[in-house]
Amino acid sequence: MIEILIGSVGVLLGGFLGFFFLRFINAKKGNDIVEKAKKDAEQLKKEKLLHAKEKFIELKSQHEHIINKKNNDINNTQQRIKQKENTLNQKLAQCNRKDKELENSKEELEKQKSAIFKKQSELEKLHKKQVDQLEQISNLSAEDAKLELIESLKEQAKTQALSIIQNTIDDAKITAKQEAKKIVIQTIQRIATEEAIDNSVSVFNIEDDAVKGRIIGREGRNIRAIESATGVDIVVDDTPGAIVLSCFDSVRREVARLSLHKLVTDGRIHPARIEEVVKKTTKDIEDEIIQIGKKTTIDLGIHGLHPELMKMVGRMRYRSSYGQNLLQHSRETANLCSTMAAELGLNVKLARRAGLLHDIGKVSADDHETPHAIIGMQLAEKYGEKPDVCNAIGAHHDEIEMNCLIAPLVQVCDGISGARPGARRQMADAYMKRIHELEDTALSYPGVIKSYAIQAGRELRVIVESDKVNDEEAEKLSFQISDQIENEMTYPGQVKVTVIRETRAISFAK
Repeated sequence: MIEILIGSVGVLLGGFLGFFFLRFINAKKGNDIVEKAKKDAEQLKKEKLLHAKEKFIELKSQHEHIINKKNNDINNTQQRIKQKENTLNQKLAQCNRKDKELENSKEELEKQKSAIFKKQSELEKLHKKQVDQLEQISNLSAEDAKLELIESLKEQAKTQALSIIQNTIDDAKITAKQEAKKIVIQTIQRIATEEAIDNSVSVFNIEDDAVKGRIIGREGRNIRAIESATGVDIVVDDTPGAIVLSCFDSVRREVARLSLHKLVTDGRIHPARIEEVVKKTTKDIEDEIIQIGKKTTIDLGIHGLHPELMKMVGRMRYRSSYGQNLLQHSRETANLCSTMAAELGLNVKLARRAGLLHDIGKVSADDHETPHAIIGMQLAEKYGEKPDVCNAIGAHHDEIEMNCLIAPLVQVCDGISGARPGARRQMADAYMKRIHELEDTALSYPGVIKSYAIQAGRELRVIVESDKVNDEEAEKLSFQISDQIENEMTYPGQVKVTVIRETRAISFAK
């Protein structure tokens, strides 16, 4: 039992000692762990502090950069403000100087005004004194004397005006014919060559120049026979493949051209054959003229026209006016008249008839001095046309007074047909001259800065200075320009005058 007891005590003592030994060892290990954790914590703390310092330094540098930038912006803004302040100060100083100058000028003006008022009052006193003296001398009041003077001046002005008018009329009667001839001669000198070449010359083309010798004939007998039979001048020169036929009568030129064509085609060219061919060709042309007249009247629906008038209508085919074929112009005028008459509720047939016959006097060979409108009216009366048609023919150029509604209609349609673009030939120089005259007419008025003639001279746009011409003056200016153009210039149709007045307010934002 003692051994068991000793063994038990030894076991207990060993267990107790082992317990304390293990506890000691665990305590030592815990201290080591704690020390290591403390060291790790210190190391981590140092690293975090270092990282925080670096971040702080970085943020600080960025903040300083931003602050420096803002400071620079503030400095620049302050400099601009100072510059503007200096500029404003300078302007303020200038304004002050100008104010002083204005005050000085105002004072001077006041002094001048007072001096002027003083002089005016003195003059009024002197004038009143003189009027009183004159009233005492003449035994008339100022108003009575003024009225008497006005009446005497009126009578004197009327007498002088009548005298001037009478002298002008007498001078015009003496010099009108001479001046008219001078103007016609000058016009012929300027444009007759081109008009004569275009309207009095035809070219007969030939294939072989040897035919020229046969046309001339021995000692020129063939060409003389052709000229004698046709009344046309034949020019045979060195121009290859062409012979020129010259005559103012287009019908004769056509007869000569067709006769030459038949002679050259036939090959027999001698005086007897020439006379035979010319007679036959003349008859063919006359028949063709009659057929043209009939066809024209049938196309237009005109019935009962006298054969002589129908023949004259056919002759229009060989006549031109300012480069416009006369028959085509008359047909166009007739169609325009019928259309307008239908729109206005007038007699369409009479209007169409008057439009076709309005230029019939141009193809008459009887009288070259009377205006063609009067000749046409006389022919229409001779061949039994109605009075309204005769009046419309005679009045379409205002040679006689219009007494029917068809007359102004024919006049208007004649102007439309002649003035439309491409209807008649115009010289380029004359066109440019008319355009420049329109623009120069507008520029001659005060306040006009620019003028433009547009739409082939049918509209004139005038630009005026807004500070010199007001709205009322602009309206008055358009009337004055249109009146001057109407009285001083010649133009087809009508000219529209547009005055443009514009005000512009401009400012700049800096």
